[in-house]
Amino acid sequence: MSNQNRLLIYILTIGVFGILTTEMGIIGILPSIAEHFDISVAKAGLLVSLFALAVAISGPILPLLFSHINRKRVMLLVLGIFVIGNIVSIFATNFTILLIARVIPAFFHPVYCALALTVAATSVRKGEAPKAVAKVIFGVNAGMILGVPITNYIANQTSLEMSFLFFTIVNALAFVATLIFVPSLPVKERMTYGAQISVLKKPVVWLAIATVVFIGSAFSSINSFITEYLEVVTNVTGNLLTLALFIFGLASLVGTIAAGNFLTKNVLKTATIFPIVLGVVHLLSFITGKSLGPMIITILLWGILFAIGNNVSQYWITSAAPESPDLANGLFLSGSNLGITIGTTVGGLFISGMGTQYVVLGGLLFLILSLVSIVLRNYLFKPKAEQLIS
Repeated sequence: MSNQNRLLIYILTIGVFGILTTEMGIIGILPSIAEHFDISVAKAGLLVSLFALAVAISGPILPLLFSHINRKRVMLLVLGIFVIGNIVSIFATNFTILLIARVIPAFFHPVYCALALTVAATSVRKGEAPKAVAKVIFGVNAGMILGVPITNYIANQTSLEMSFLFFTIVNALAFVATLIFVPSLPVKERMTYGAQISVLKKPVVWLAIATVVFIGSAFSSINSFITEYLEVVTNVTGNLLTLALFIFGLASLVGTIAAGNFLTKNVLKTATIFPIVLGVVHLLSFITGKSLGPMIITILLWGILFAIGNNVSQYWITSAAPESPDLANGLFLSGSNLGITIGTTVGGLFISGMGTQYVVLGGLLFLILSLVSIVLRNYLFKPKAEQLIS
């Protein structure tokens, strides 16, 4: 990999980190927002749910519409919109303005992230693509996992406005780096919109979408309630709880690096074994969830496997539609966000119906479904699957 390509991937990683921190970091300051605007926490939660809904809606559409435009211009456009949205958030005088300032950039979230994944994969040799993509997903995972405690810390130590300023600065840094260091990235091979959409006629693509949704649901059915699980089942609170969540975040970053190596060596084996291993970890957490020591080890494994699952999902769907990478990455983002919605709902049902400890059963259910969809693809589309190894 050349130094120029390496720098490009680093800038893309910072860009997705800024965008995902803007999306997920808000979770860490919802109580502060509710108090600031004198609204309920449930209403403040619209900043999260409507953001995810906007991503799910625009995921298959906007990346496709922007696929013919110079990549650098699109990157600058999206990062600029996020910078402006965060600046408006700093000075928002009421909740409605804040909500609008969040939702409008959300529609452009899949444009940048899909583009970043596509550019990372195409900027290196085919055999190095999984590692290049893993570095960008490293930024995605860092934003998703570390954005929450960082934003919460800033708000607690300073003010709510300073946490929005943090979002602004990260996105602005990515904007400036892109403007100065990223060369013009014209689209060399332009496919018609019809040709790109035609990939949806392929059954293997829909099977891959199902896999992405199932994996996303498996994660979110537990991850969305990980704090409650540790507090209620393991009886972890205070600084120890913060440490446990920090371990989860660091483990996910390690898992991202490992995922790139696993996928480079053998995609089929990695994809097939992943839900089995995570299922075993879930069972162990169910058995040993009340013991602190084993649970810390489980948190470590959850974090590593969370990152591997994200990489598997992205590669699984882009390999099903290699002729339309922008649409495929958009579908990955849309499917993942749909999985968040489904998994969180199902996890909540298990908690309300059976108790917090049984939330892992929701994860096991979706892992079984993801394994079935992976095996089906390997069996029904074996020639296509075998190409993944090469």
